Order: sequence, then C-alpha cells, then structure tokens
Amino acid sequence: MTPQADAKTVEVHRLEGVAASIKRRFLGMYFRARAGHVGSSLSCADMMAFVRFGWMAHGDDLVLSKGHAAAALYATLAEGGDLSEEEIATFYADGTLLPAHPPPNKLPRVPFATGSLGHGASLAAGLALAAKLRREATRRVFCISSDGELDEGTSWEAAIFAAQHRLGNLVLLVDRNGLQGFGRTEDVMSLEPLADKFRAFRWDVYEADGHAMPSLVAAREAVTAARSERPSVILCHTVKGRGMGVLADTVDCHYLPMTQETYDRLLASLEHAAGAPLAG
Repeated sequence: MTPQADAKTVEVHRLEGVAASIKRRFLGMYFRARAGHVGSSLSCADMMAFVRFGWMAHGDDLVLSKGHAAAALYATLAEGGDLSEEEIATFYADGTLLPAHPPPNKLPRVPFATGSLGHGASLAAGLALAAKLRREATRRVFCISSDGELDEGTSWEAAIFAAQHRLGNLVLLVDRNGLQGFGRTEDVMSLEPLADKFRAFRWDVYEADGHAMPSLVAAREAVTAARSERPSVILCHTVKGRGMGVLADTVDCHYLPMTQETYDRLLASLEHAAGAPLAG
C-alpha cells in the first residue's frame, strides 16, 4: 500500500468513527425526547460528518437546508466542541436552544434558521457571493439539501444565481433518498433526470454513495481537482432511516419516534460496525 493510499484509509476510518459517534449522540437525543424525524438525520449523518470533519476548513460555512435533520446538526456541533453535553440534553425541552429545526442567531456555526424548505441553497449562495466579493479566496460554503425540497422554485432560482455569479466556492450536497413528507419524490413531483437538470443550469455534477466515506472522499477529490469556477453539486444516494428495520426507506421514519427495539437495534448496529462499544 502506498503512503497516499494508507493516508486515505486512515482518513476513511477516522471519518467513519466520527459519523458513528454523531449517530450515537443524536439517536439518544431522539429517544429521550420521544421525537420524530429520525429518518431525516440518519439519511444525512454520514454526509454531515464528512463535510464538517473531512472537508471544511476554518472560516468555511455549512448551511443545513433540510432543517428536519436538526438533531444531526446539533450532534455534529457537539462532536466538534461547539455544544456541550448539557446543552444536548435539552433537545426538544421547554425553553431549549435546540428545537426541532435550527434556530436563528442562537448557536455557533448555525448561520440561519432552516426547515422552511428550499431556502438553504439561496442562503448559501448569498454567503458564497459575499466571500467572492470580499476576495476571500479560500473560503467555501457547503449546503446540505434534501431532494424533496428541490420541488421548491427557490432552489432553482439559487441554481441560476450561483451559476450566473460563477460561485466555484459553493458546494451543494443533495440527500437523494427518494422520499419526502408525502411519498416518493418521483411520485410527488418527479425530479429525474436530476443530474442533467443541474448540468443544464451550468453546475458541475458529481455523484456519491452518501453512506460510504470512500465514495464521499472520492467526490471531494474530484471537486477539488476540477478547480472549477462553476458551483458544484454532489448527488448523494442515501436511504432514509437507514438501519431502522421495517421503517427504513418509508415515509413513517420521517414522522414516528423510535421504539426501544429500534433504538437498541440501531445502537447495536453502530457498535458492530465500530468493532467496539461506543462511548457515551
């Protein structure tokens, strides 16, 4: 194995461990709160861990457009030391700063309230343009979007805007799990051919397995090597509620809280993948 390949293997294992820790934390948050939206967080947790701990540098921004996955965002912030375990314990409680959707101007590294779906890409494009106008050459803006919110016209206004202003510092990761609140995306409002749509809007398009760190790392390297002035989109193929048994890949995992059995199964699955009990 070459030193480069060895370094990549080490990075992949590190990121997989971080993702497992993030999942363990937010599963506990959801279970204690008896809250839904578990499927939304499980769908994008690997992507979020990868972006925050495998791609972002100091000064970069991350916008979670799919605000239903707020618990995954809070757990990621805690993993990076931006939230304490005491704060995490208040998730969904009265008076909390950690509600079901990210709040505005309350938390470090959360620049916007999101969850009124479709607006995150526009907000991220605004940050990317600001960085460009300020000549902040190394600053990048990442946005994690659901696929269902691409039904919203504002998402495509953002796509036009980003291409027009040649926002090569903007990276959109689409959580392409094929489900939204009322059914399959292709039944509610068909998005395919999604990659071709983004190409038509003058974006560079990449695809990845959103649950596989080697695939996400390969997408990062492709984006970085391109050095393009165009905005980039990575269509991350995922499973909503991955690991939730019969609830996985169903609309129910968007709404229903976990049973004790589902919670125990998910924790056991994480520990099996890690090869050891997870801390916490």
